[in-house]
Amino acid sequence: MESRAHAIRVLTEQRREVLALLGGLTARARTRGGLGGGEWSAKDLLGHLESWERHALDALAAWDRGEPAPIDAALRADGVHEVNRRAVAALARRSYASIAASAEDTHAALIDAIRGITDERWSTPASPRGRKPLGHRLGQILVGADPFAHDRAHLRDLRSFVEEHGHLPHGV
Repeated sequence: MESRAHAIRVLTEQRREVLALLGGLTARARTRGGLGGGEWSAKDLLGHLESWERHALDALAAWDRGEPAPIDAALRADGVHEVNRRAVAALARRSYASIAASAEDTHAALIDAIRGITDERWSTPASPRGRKPLGHRLGQILVGADPFAHDRAHLRDLRSFVEEHGHLPHGV
């Protein structure tokens, strides 16, 4: 299981890279579809990343109440593709600036929440009936190739999109 410090470092570094790449796009390019060969725009991707951090925050709140994480029920009922589709569709009318500000706030709230968890709580089951430690379960919600690596899972597609529609910032 990843430590809280490791989780915070991974989340922070990955988001910094995502934001640097987004900075290489013009305002128009940020809303152009085609990311990863699909329909999503960079704006959609940022909203998608925020939605999973929101799922993590909602899970933490539910676990603190002794309840299951709402995302678990949504995934069982609808599957990950539908959960993602609904999240992106809900953001369609919002501006990039609005989504970027909201994503920044949600990311900061998640980092603060992880910092506020004690080591003991981090290593105990997420909920009374749970078997996996809170830190492990939280990492599963934010998973890419590794726990807490959700942003990293999208970096390759985002980098390619920026190369095609913008310019790669120095050092990224």
